[in-house]
Amino acid sequence: MMHQTTTPHKRTSFVDARPSRCFVTPLRQDPSLQPTAHRATVKIAGTELVFETGRIARQAHGAVLARCGDNVVLATVTAAAAPKPGQDFFPLTVEYREKFAAAGRIPGGFGRREGRISDQEVLTSRLIDRTIRSLFPEEYRNEVQVQVQVMSAEPSSDLESLSILAACAALHISHVPAKGPAGGLRIQRVDGAWIAFAGSAQREQADLEFSVGVGPDGLVMLEGEAREVTETDAVAAIAQATEWIARCHKAFAELRELAGQPKGAVPEAPSLPTLPAEILASLRSSLQITTKTERRAGIAAAEAAWLQSLPVEEQAKARQAYGNAVWTETRELSLGAGKRLDGRTTTQIRPIWSEVGLLPRAHGSALFTRGETQAIVTCTLGSPDDALRIDGFGANGETDRFILHYNFPPYSVGEIRPLRGPGRREIGHGSLARRGLRPLLPPASQFPYTIRIESEITESNGSSSMATVCGGTMAMLHAGAPMVRPVAGIAMGLISDGKRHAVLSDILGDEDHLGDMDFKVVGTEVGITAIQLDNKLGGLPDEVLAKALAQARDGRLHILGEMAKTIATPAQPSRFVPKAARISIMPDAVGALIGARGANIKSITQATGARVSVDDNGEVLIYATDQTSAQRAMILVQRSAGVLKVGRCYRGTVTGVKDFGAFVKINAVNEGLVPVEELDKMPVRHAGDIAREGEEMIVVVLGADDRGRLRLSRRQALGVDDAQIEF
Repeated sequence: MMHQTTTPHKRTSFVDARPSRCFVTPLRQDPSLQPTAHRATVKIAGTELVFETGRIARQAHGAVLARCGDNVVLATVTAAAAPKPGQDFFPLTVEYREKFAAAGRIPGGFGRREGRISDQEVLTSRLIDRTIRSLFPEEYRNEVQVQVQVMSAEPSSDLESLSILAACAALHISHVPAKGPAGGLRIQRVDGAWIAFAGSAQREQADLEFSVGVGPDGLVMLEGEAREVTETDAVAAIAQATEWIARCHKAFAELRELAGQPKGAVPEAPSLPTLPAEILASLRSSLQITTKTERRAGIAAAEAAWLQSLPVEEQAKARQAYGNAVWTETRELSLGAGKRLDGRTTTQIRPIWSEVGLLPRAHGSALFTRGETQAIVTCTLGSPDDALRIDGFGANGETDRFILHYNFPPYSVGEIRPLRGPGRREIGHGSLARRGLRPLLPPASQFPYTIRIESEITESNGSSSMATVCGGTMAMLHAGAPMVRPVAGIAMGLISDGKRHAVLSDILGDEDHLGDMDFKVVGTEVGITAIQLDNKLGGLPDEVLAKALAQARDGRLHILGEMAKTIATPAQPSRFVPKAARISIMPDAVGALIGARGANIKSITQATGARVSVDDNGEVLIYATDQTSAQRAMILVQRSAGVLKVGRCYRGTVTGVKDFGAFVKINAVNEGLVPVEELDKMPVRHAGDIAREGEEMIVVVLGADDRGRLRLSRRQALGVDDAQIEF
């Protein structure tokens, strides 16, 4: 009996039922059935990148398989044929996902499959989104979805850069009418040298790390962190990254010539009605109102008055025309009159007031208010066991001792919306604030705590992530954390018509929405620690960038001065801050401290209420809610680990009696000899007259003999009271 299995385009197998016969006959491959693959190669800082299209995901509107060493990512672009009826915005979705199989791992969890998107995947998705979003035409409303999947990975490598480039390449060869090519990558500076596609080991040594996105007209996206670098260093990093990305632009253009699709037509701008003079006058008057709520109410009232006078079928275009007028008039205030919505000059910072200790039971707390933006920030200190375990296939059991969570409740802007988990915006803002604060944290050897910052935005009118940075600094100082230096942040804006430029310090929410740039700079009085930029113009002149950085520094120094009026140095920790103690024991004693299956270290925790952790090198950290518990735990740790002091009294057990003396075991680690002459004040002929095996004996530690053995004395311990006994 014969069994036949056929796999199309591969081979036909014939397997004889008899064990002695089995053979395979391959089908002949038809070359015409093989898809044509087009490739473009580029080399950056010694790393070769290969971008391929035409062989994988051929039904997507754009698909690129990008390779860099063992790393392979697949980027696809799909666009709807037409916008949904009545849709007045551009729906762009970017999804970056890491497949555990790419690193040869099986996911955890009961389902053994990838679950919800991780924070790191969200952050990479945002970088891709921010690199390409400004490239789409203003009138384009078709839904676009960009997906990037990691198919093969060396976990410690730079997958972020490869993914941004792959997505930009896929978009450029597609029919979607986005302006291109674009590209983005991460740049580091290690020992003064610029590096791209660095591994995790090099990243840890870098003093600057920026992710830079560049479109056909210049800089469109920037995000990164640094160790207090100068503005000149930041500009140099952007320039070097731009030079490298230009090589990718050339490769993507070549790939488009080989396999690109014709770009779709850009929709024409609709013909819109002109605002009546009285409505325009009312709008201009409303824009002069300095408070957010009243200003928006006035703008809405002027719009409603006009719409009520129009037929229903004309109201949609009238709304669009009115929105355009708000955009134009707001910008003209800054470009023409040099005024802003709240009456400030372009360089003026909103009024700041703050306080610490708002929440009595929190380890550290601060209330930071700048204009109509306000944050309540708490600092909570915990043990190393509270550190965040880093997830993802690139993690090797690593933990992070600094956690920052940013919350943006709807009441902060007077809205109602479903209360769900943190959105992508909250994750992104929290990440930026964390990056800005992290370089100035005290080292774990000096401050052995896990630090969690939580920022609750209670009011928002722009720059809430920067309020989180300022409040986070103050909350940590209030908790007693010895930061290297205080940190502050400021959000900068830009309004430009191509000829006139207005750089705005400390922007409002409306200035962010209606302006051309959102540029956040975090740092100290010494230099920059984090940076983020989104540019809607598609490019940014060098002189404008330099002016924005200089203006941001001036604003940052002003904010630091205002913060110092409330708190400038670490405060005395409150009684609710856990007490931390550190002790070193011999590595050989770690097992004795832990005990069988952790029994001993658990018993110390149960007896004292303190949390005890120890590493393989013998570093012991003790955390307790009060000093008494910490001291009791310290004594028990010392006893378990065999930490003895010469001249101190200890309670032990006799384990053996010889003619020359008695052996006494003080703890699981230490056992010593009480010579016969040290058993009593009176002469002793036989040790057995004084000591019996299994009995308790109080002894004094004399030291060690020339062979390193512990010497004890009962004679010197006679007459001591219980208060003098260590254990």
